[in-house]
Amino acid sequence: MTGNHVRIGVLGCGNVGAAFVQLVTEQAAAIEARTGIRLEVTRVAVRNVSREREVALAHGVLVRDARAVVDDPEVDLVVEVIGGIEPARELIVAALTAGKPVVTANKELLANVGTELYAAADAAGVDLLFEAAVAGGIPLIRALRESLRGEPIRRVLGIVNGTTNFILTKMTEQGADYSAALSEAQRLGFAERDPTADVEGFDAGAKAAIIATIAFGTKVVAGDVYHEGISGVTAGDIAMASRLGFVVKLLAICEQDSATGDVSVRVHPAMVPKQHPLASVRESYNAVFIEGEAVGSLMFYGRGAGGMPTASAVLGDVIDAAVNLSQGTHGSLGSFGRAVIRPIDETNSEYLLSLDVADRPGVLHSVTGVFARNDVSIRAAEQEGLRDDARLVFITHTAKESSLQNCVRELRDLDTVKRVGSLLRVIGA
Repeated sequence: MTGNHVRIGVLGCGNVGAAFVQLVTEQAAAIEARTGIRLEVTRVAVRNVSREREVALAHGVLVRDARAVVDDPEVDLVVEVIGGIEPARELIVAALTAGKPVVTANKELLANVGTELYAAADAAGVDLLFEAAVAGGIPLIRALRESLRGEPIRRVLGIVNGTTNFILTKMTEQGADYSAALSEAQRLGFAERDPTADVEGFDAGAKAAIIATIAFGTKVVAGDVYHEGISGVTAGDIAMASRLGFVVKLLAICEQDSATGDVSVRVHPAMVPKQHPLASVRESYNAVFIEGEAVGSLMFYGRGAGGMPTASAVLGDVIDAAVNLSQGTHGSLGSFGRAVIRPIDETNSEYLLSLDVADRPGVLHSVTGVFARNDVSIRAAEQEGLRDDARLVFITHTAKESSLQNCVRELRDLDTVKRVGSLLRVIGA
């Protein structure tokens, strides 16, 4: 770093990397006027330097060797937007060890080895910032690590994957089935050609692990997160939920027991009451609720993905890191305790369960007997159709997951039950 001049090396120039370079170019003068720091992108590492880019770069800025960017003495700060675990981990560690702050949008990396990287940043006395890794342009991580640092947070829940929210919105508002809604999401660029990471909950699970780690100060990795996707949700499930006053959303839920300190982190479809603010979050938008003992409930809402919103979060982190670098300081996340992870079987929820049954005397009695034997109390029940098309729909009071699953297994063995249908957890009732 020379004077107030901070030279940035960028690893990757895809949607986010290109948008970040564009923002730096457009806003450099305004940033310098407000902070006294002049930002300049001096190196950008890409796999193919001859490929046409969406952003103009000066001659000599593009290079193939990412490690050369990290090691370049003319680079003061590194932005990593290549994704994946390796070589991103190695490159970030090398930059931190060399005393260079790092800004990353890499949720997969942080969800698996984040606490090790946070410790490496502290040991080097430089920043590792990652606002863009969780909720795109929404300033969620900064709120958790700074504004709410003294707040005992008990639960964070929300919509953190725009692809699945887009699909569920189309299923809810247009009555589309899952495959049609997914095809539309792919056509519009909201879903990848291989959508597995999004629709099966892996993307949201990685984000949930990062959120839980920062919110509760405990080490949570992606493997600790229970995840269940939306590929099994049907148009019929959506319609039934709507008729009962609910909207189906894929939620990331991070909770800490105030008595034991145990942490549960899970991602799954859930029925949200229509009057709950999360129910009105449409299309590819994200929204996250934070519930604390003193502050009550807070909601963060906005674009959770996309090149420009994500690049905006990256730029915000870069400015913070550059200012800290100029002052010889950094923001520490502190130490992280070992989390006792509470498995999904030990969590509690209300549930909606539908059954296709034979319409004959005694069916309801035998079914409700199964609920009673497994200590699951029924809050509401109704029957749809008659004879061969009879369907029973139950909403339970709060019950333990293991008890509900035992109930489902026993119901499958009843000769009067033709099929155990939808099982959806009810959140925020």
